[in-house]
This record gives sequence, structure tokens and C-alpha cells, in this order.
Amino acid sequence: MEKRLSELFQKYLTNHCTAEEMEEFFHYIRQSRENEALKKLIQETYQAIRNESETYVDLSGELVIPGIPENGDAGIPEPARIPRKRKLLTLLAIAGILTGISFSIMYFTGFDAKSITLQKKLSLKKSSTEKAEYKYILLPDSTQVWLNAGSTLEYPDHFNMKNREVILSGEAYFDVKHAAEYPFLIHTGHILTTVLGTAFNINAYPERSRVTISVSRGKVKVSRRNILVATLLKGQQVNVSDKDSTVAQKNIAVNSVAGWQQGNLEYDDEPLQEIIADLQRVYSADILISDLNIRQLKITTSFRRELGVSQALEILCKLTDTQLIQKNGTYFIQ
Repeated sequence: MEKRLSELFQKYLTNHCTAEEMEEFFHYIRQSRENEALKKLIQETYQAIRNESETYVDLSGELVIPGIPENGDAGIPEPARIPRKRKLLTLLAIAGILTGISFSIMYFTGFDAKSITLQKKLSLKKSSTEKAEYKYILLPDSTQVWLNAGSTLEYPDHFNMKNREVILSGEAYFDVKHAAEYPFLIHTGHILTTVLGTAFNINAYPERSRVTISVSRGKVKVSRRNILVATLLKGQQVNVSDKDSTVAQKNIAVNSVAGWQQGNLEYDDEPLQEIIADLQRVYSADILISDLNIRQLKITTSFRRELGVSQALEILCKLTDTQLIQKNGTYFIQ
């Protein structure tokens, strides 16, 4: 079997697989999911093939195989050809399965892949904002996204026929295009937010101890590690810890959802250090808390963005009985 696997890998890399060999190749890959011995054998074979002929991706995104001329596909029967970009995706997916990286692959009728979903950010567009920057994004399905400062949204060029998935780090307001057959999924760490067509805000900055989902229209389901923890309707919000079992749900004013879009900075029982992190993003300012003992103080306050960083910090200092000092362009709370 080892010799046969090596032969199939070699043929696959050089586009010389027949349709029957292609089906045989992926038959082994599918079986390896349930067969540890086969998985190990495929992994060893794949590594051996890689060592013999390293491939790489050129600037246009094409898979390049050293020693194979650009016209190396000439004479190969048409059904056996595979676009090099698709081949790269498949090889990376195979490598991911065999090395423990989380790829999800949906195969196959014959050798024509119906859908390939790469959970680890492969072939995704990335749209980001810097500090004090905001961005509007129109997704392929006409879903609208407003990205807050210091955030990143990753999404595919085209959504597949099963669902619509994106990855968010930071904060964004979504107005999701309704499509009953194709749920819209937002991944934020271990938290998954699922909707069909609705409007809501997600605050999932990495330094926060929780993910906050607030709904202004429709219905939203929130899961943590594949377990449903909340179902939200208009005017509801949930805070879900990404680290423990804490889930806190409450009713809120609809006009407070994504208040940051209107320049409202609102904090409800937030740790001081998380508020400071937010102000650094909003104002692109350097702010340090000198007194470590006050970093976890919970603060409830709000102010307008145009107030400016100095006055916002003065308010926080009054609430925490601390002093504000500015030196060399950096603010110190002590």
C-alpha cells in the first residue's frame, strides 16, 4: 500500500492521475479519518513526497512544482486535469487533516470537488482597520458590515452553497442579507454566532474576557464550543466568556446597539483596562495604567467620541480617584 500511495501522490502532483486513480487517491484520504494506521502512513508518504520535490506558490497564487514545465500538462486527458490553485487547496487540506490542523473538506463526486471549506483562513480576503479607523464592507451575498477601529474581518470571495462563514477579530455591526437556506456564521474564537437575516453587533476584541452580541433586529443564536448558550431577539444582549462557562443575558435599548457608529462610547460594568484598550483604539493614543491595583476596577460610564481622549481620561480618573499625567505624548493613570 505504501508504494501505491507514493505513486498516487506523485501522479497527483504532476497532473497525471486518471479519473480512476483520482477516485482511488481520495478514497484513501477519506478512509484515513477513521483509520489511524492509514492516516500515519499517508502522512509519512506525503512528507516523503514533499521532501523530494518542494512546491511553492508564486505571486499570482499559482502552485509551482519544480521540474515541471508550464506546458507539462500537454497531452494529459482533459478529465484528469486539475487547476493548480485547486490542487494547492487540496494538498494543504490533506496536510492539515494529517497533521492535526483543523481543515474541513467536503468531497466528492468522482474527482470534482463540490465544496472545500478551509477553517484555518486559507483563501480568505482580509479587511482590517487601524486605530481611529472605520470601514464599510459589502460581502459577496450583499450583507453589509461596519468594522470598528482595530478590527479584522476575513471572508471568502464567494460563499458556498451550504452556508456563509466569516471570521471576526474585534468589533463589527452586521446587517445580514436574508437567505433562509444559507445561514450566516461568524466565528470569534470559540464563540459561534448564527443568523439567517438580521442586524446585530459583535464585540470580540482579543483582550476582552468575553464576547458581547447585541441584536437590533431579527433572531440570533450563540454557541460556545458547539453548545447553544443563548438565543437572542431584538433588544437583547449576551456576554459569553471565551474562557469559562459564564453567560450573562439581558435586555437593552435597541438604539444602544452599536452606539460606536454614532460616536457613543458606552461602558457597562467594564474593567478599567478594557476601557483603556478601547480608548487607545478610538483615539490612536498611548495610555498606561501605572497603578496595577485598579486595572480590574469595574466602571459604568459613557461619553461622546468628540469629547477627546484627554477629557475622557479625566472622567475615568474622577471615577477611580486617580490622577492623569501626560508625558512625551503618553497618558499615565496613577
